[in-house]
Amino acid sequence: MNPTGKPLLLLLGLLLLAITTLSQAIHTTPIPKLGFAATAVACVPRERTGREIVFSPAFKRGITSDHLGLLTSWRQDDHDCCRWRGITCSNLTGHVLKLHLSGIYTNEHTGMEGLVGQISPQLLYLDHLEHLDLSINYLEGPSGQIPEFIGSMKSLRYLKLSGIPFSGTVPPQLGNLSKLQHLDLSDLEGKEGMHLADMSWVSRLGSLRYLDLSFINLSAASDWAHAVNMIPSIRVLRLSLCQLQGANHSLAHYNLTKLEKLDLSSNYFDHPYASCWFWNSTILKYLDISSNNLYDQLPNAIGHMASLRVINFSDNAHMGIVEPELMTNLCSLENLNLQGSLSYGNMTELLDSLSNCSNKLSELNLADNNISGTLPPGIFQQFADLVTLDASNNQLTGPLPVEIGDITEEHFANLRSLKYIDLSSNDPLNIVVDPTWIAPFRLERASFPACMMGPQFPTWLQWSVDIWLLEISNTGIKDKLPDWFWTTFSKLEELDMSNNQISGVLPTNMETMALSYLYLGSNQISGQLPPLPRKNVKLDVSNNSLSGSLPSNFGAQNQQMVTLILSFNNLSGHIPESFCRMEQLAALDLANNLFEGELPQCFGMTGMAIVLLQNNRFSGSFPVFLERSTKLQLVDLSRNNFSGKLPTWIGDKKELVLLLLSHNVFSGIIPINITNLSNLRQLNLAGNSLSGNIPWRLSNLEAMKEDNYSFNLDIPDDSSYNNLSVFTKRTELFYGPNIFSAVNIDLSSNYLVGQIPEEIASLALLKNLNLSRNYLSGKIPQKIGSLWSLESLDLSRNKLSGEIPPSLSNLSYLSDLDLSHNNLSGRIPSGSQLDTLYFEHPDMYSSNDGLFGFPLQRNYSEGIAPKQGYHDHSKTQQVAEPMFFYLGLVSGFVVGLWVVFCTILFKKTWRIA
Repeated sequence: MNPTGKPLLLLLGLLLLAITTLSQAIHTTPIPKLGFAATAVACVPRERTGREIVFSPAFKRGITSDHLGLLTSWRQDDHDCCRWRGITCSNLTGHVLKLHLSGIYTNEHTGMEGLVGQISPQLLYLDHLEHLDLSINYLEGPSGQIPEFIGSMKSLRYLKLSGIPFSGTVPPQLGNLSKLQHLDLSDLEGKEGMHLADMSWVSRLGSLRYLDLSFINLSAASDWAHAVNMIPSIRVLRLSLCQLQGANHSLAHYNLTKLEKLDLSSNYFDHPYASCWFWNSTILKYLDISSNNLYDQLPNAIGHMASLRVINFSDNAHMGIVEPELMTNLCSLENLNLQGSLSYGNMTELLDSLSNCSNKLSELNLADNNISGTLPPGIFQQFADLVTLDASNNQLTGPLPVEIGDITEEHFANLRSLKYIDLSSNDPLNIVVDPTWIAPFRLERASFPACMMGPQFPTWLQWSVDIWLLEISNTGIKDKLPDWFWTTFSKLEELDMSNNQISGVLPTNMETMALSYLYLGSNQISGQLPPLPRKNVKLDVSNNSLSGSLPSNFGAQNQQMVTLILSFNNLSGHIPESFCRMEQLAALDLANNLFEGELPQCFGMTGMAIVLLQNNRFSGSFPVFLERSTKLQLVDLSRNNFSGKLPTWIGDKKELVLLLLSHNVFSGIIPINITNLSNLRQLNLAGNSLSGNIPWRLSNLEAMKEDNYSFNLDIPDDSSYNNLSVFTKRTELFYGPNIFSAVNIDLSSNYLVGQIPEEIASLALLKNLNLSRNYLSGKIPQKIGSLWSLESLDLSRNKLSGEIPPSLSNLSYLSDLDLSHNNLSGRIPSGSQLDTLYFEHPDMYSSNDGLFGFPLQRNYSEGIAPKQGYHDHSKTQQVAEPMFFYLGLVSGFVVGLWVVFCTILFKKTWRIA
């Protein structure tokens, strides 16, 4: 060999080694905006061929739906898989390193949108894959479980499967991913839910930095804290909503020296704060232990956690007062949330402890506590960085004396960064500022419900031009809306000015506004209702003075509307056909207006829960669009002109709680299957033309029987069902929020016949039973006394006979009784309750000639003959004899008179002849 050949070969070897080392050190390319990797090297042949096998058609065959078009770029004619959406490859080798195909969350109604199908096992072909994100998709497949083969993808460093509705057990094979640094399986709310009883495999993930198992049931994993403690590299740990039974573990040696973020919220920690294992986490920056059942004082150790930036202890059992010295060292604190956790405290002392060092506090939530005390003007002087302040639902007052005003400009003077403030529902809080005052901040969210701000409209708010949420309900404003209001607040998305005396008209350009939630109920708004904002989801303009008809295109551009409340106005005319475009509507309240005519059919409306149309002039048959509404719970069509027969499908609406159809022109029989409504609490069919019998099998009305019966009331919180009333005790009663506790049946003023079903006595929760003004016959059910909750019973003006059941005297809550105008007989049952009722309503037994005994001023021995029941044959004979005598006398007189008349007529006819 040439002597110079060896150095040359050595040089070539070193060059080759350098190239290899360089290729291994190359970083991966970032994902471009459209999801394609701009790479100079196409994916390697083995993986490209694998992609064609796996995804074209293998992977794509496993995908049954792709509404987002995530796989549209995955074409078989494009052999470079590194150009496909969601794929990232190495710059030099072409290996597929990253697969990112996450879906998206939409809104609260439609949930999420993404791929539908299953995860293909052919992913194993990508043996260099480091990053796999298939989150927010419906890729649970037929088994519904996380595929075990993922545990064989040994190169994975990042795995995110959150949002996929898996069920079953988390496969322990995931513990084989020794290189894994990021594992997110959160929000896995399948049909049965995910669960995990043994977390020992987690301890094998020695490189793990991020772990999120939120929503997975870990109630049986008693070793969870010990398993996590074996991963010293972990920095973020999220175990929210995992049904953990406690955090009071005793760890022999604390290994989590790098832990910066800990979220254990919404579990079941029924033990003192001080017994938790994590108080030694001195570098912890984020701590969320909210919505547990922790109690007692905070440990002194929290005073040494100087790195804490975010603390969330909200919604726990009361911890007493936070000792000021515990907060003095928390100079890095940015967010403090103690909502609903303090049993008492003084606002001034708490804020003083937070201002002892150069703090950076930007968010402070002290809502729903028992914090009391006055608010001196300089209380917020040290909090120039404060962005969020929530002190609602406490017992705060302003400085004394009250005459000078509670909250003034001085309180707000230094809050230059403030964007969100909530001072609602305190004891009470008056906000008195000069009308010409210019606020130093620009609010984006402002909540002042029940704070006195009137009587003039608060003009200082007009400088917050970026505000998107404004709540000033029940604030004592008695003023006209200023001219600048709708223009200045053009970015408003949520507005609540209800329960004031605000006057004015709605702007004609509301259609272009950003408003999603608009509450103007109980004011003095007048004029016509203009076209609504296109993004409007919930609208309440009830209890105003609106008039005229609805816009001709009403509802055409409001397809997201969920709650529509127009009750107690003077609106008139027909409901336009365009109303049917509101197919998301769940609550409709048009009550107490002047609407007329037939309702549109609206076959597309299937989500209705509340339909309140009472006190209008609607006509036509029973609204057809209700048949397709599968979630009906409240229906009130009373006091209209609806006619025709009641539909038999009404018995299929198993979720119905209230069915109020009184004072219409419905006819025919009551559908027999109406007793299938096991959730029904109120049935009112009074004042119609219904005939036939009362349906039997009333014992199927379970919600009227069992005191502990639970029915799921899934209706919008802002619905105006508080205006629903019940006619009972001879008057109309408004139950307000307690309307569902009133269990009632009212079938009065119809043409019902037959007997009262004996099964009605099984409805033990009935408070009001009214069957009056019908043609019912037979006896009162003997077990009527079983209706122990009954407060009002009206069986008057029927054809009932027989005795009054003695059990009626057992009804201790009965405060109104009417049995008048029947054919009842026999002795009246004795009882102090019935005697008291008689003196209040002495007509309750009238027109029942067969009744006797106390409290009536007559008895059987005085000769009052009952029509039925008791009979005295001797008295019957004494009465019968004179009756026969007079009957014979009258008959003889009539016959004699007829003979004389015929004789005279015969003689007169003969003479003429």
